[in-house]
Amino acid sequence: MKKTNVLRLLDKEKIPYKTFQYDYDPDHLSAKAIAEENGISLQQVYKTLVGKGNVTGVLVAVIPSNGTLDFKSVCKAAGNKKMTLVAVKELQGLTGYIRGGCSPMAMKKPYPVFLDESILQQELIYVNAGQRGLLVGIAPSDLVRITKATVAKISLE
Repeated sequence: MKKTNVLRLLDKEKIPYKTFQYDYDPDHLSAKAIAEENGISLQQVYKTLVGKGNVTGVLVAVIPSNGTLDFKSVCKAAGNKKMTLVAVKELQGLTGYIRGGCSPMAMKKPYPVFLDESILQQELIYVNAGQRGLLVGIAPSDLVRITKATVAKISLE
């Protein structure tokens, strides 16, 4: 397995992690299928969304893979009046990642990160490791620390 910037960062910071590789299929990006194939709980799989707020500019939201981003709550947590998700064509230029491979860690620039409070109920969560087909399992407290994240209720059930 090729080391991604995410894995190099975790190694450098001496943060323990697990990796899971899966077959990436752009037509079937179901977190449920990914979780089942890897024998991990769907509640542990989180997705990374990148948005732009009217005050903060670019921001990163990490929510449960089966959840929906609560725009109003993210705006409140970030101090924005409004926000939108960035267009897929802008994603790589802003973060260094492509759709399906976006991680909240090791982006091109340090953006404000907001994690849904549900992560605190997990011992280990899985987020993208910086490339399609690769997840990294990390303790929520380590993800909060390494991303300097704000934890808030930002996902709709």
